[in-house]
Amino acid sequence: MTVPPTRRPLLLFAAAIGVQLLLLAFQIRRDNNVRLIRVWAADAFTPIDSAGTTSIGWLGGLWHGYIYLLGTHAENQRLNARVGQLQLEVDQLRGQAAEASRLAALLDFRQSHPSLSLLGARVISANPAPSTRIVYIDRGKSSGVERDMGVITADGVVGKILEVYPGSAQVLLITDRESGVGALLAPTRTQGVAKGTGGPMLNLDYIATEKVQPGEVVLTSGLDQVFPTDLPVGKVLAMQPRSPFERIEVEPAAHLDRLEDVLVILNRPATPPTAAADPPNERHR
Repeated sequence: MTVPPTRRPLLLFAAAIGVQLLLLAFQIRRDNNVRLIRVWAADAFTPIDSAGTTSIGWLGGLWHGYIYLLGTHAENQRLNARVGQLQLEVDQLRGQAAEASRLAALLDFRQSHPSLSLLGARVISANPAPSTRIVYIDRGKSSGVERDMGVITADGVVGKILEVYPGSAQVLLITDRESGVGALLAPTRTQGVAKGTGGPMLNLDYIATEKVQPGEVVLTSGLDQVFPTDLPVGKVLAMQPRSPFERIEVEPAAHLDRLEDVLVILNRPATPPTAAADPPNERHR
């Protein structure tokens, strides 16, 4: 770029002034014997240095934050895996505790009924058909199981043996439509038959002229020669007046929807002497 002739003297004058200032800056000293040129240089480069330091610090913080987030994510994954493992262990411990509780209840039942010869068994499968209430147990002929033997839990009556195989057996639950249990009302000892409905409840039939209240306990009567007397069958839920017999809905005492461990009654009970002489409800007519 060409400088106009009229401006050359001004530029030369400005350059001379600049050189003089630089020479003075080299010669003049400030506090602590620091040359003025160094003060000017420091003032000139301090903003640039500060900006660079700030940028480097921000980038470093961003990098460390990214690394920290990666570490936190990995730690969260590790902790989540540990929580899942601990939850699995807790569930296993709960299952073991529930099994121990069931087995303890069965043991108490056996000890409280010394006259009964009982065989422990485990439910291994169930019939998938919704209209058929059947389960299979892991005891069969080799364990002395026979047809029509009663099956119970510590809570109450479950059903009876329907078919027997060498190492397993088929159990017909009391809620099956083809099932029936000799039963009686605990408060009055009025006898009837608890029949399956194909659903979760039972019907107590052949109860005549009795005032039945919800919550009354229903026990085995022993008349079917499958179950001994006074085992829990269920409790009364509701009553429908009919002629000549009442229709009573009963909730089973045993938890038939979650059977795991059961007892098979190996010795068949004898028919009660009084019941052998009189058919059901003869004494109540």
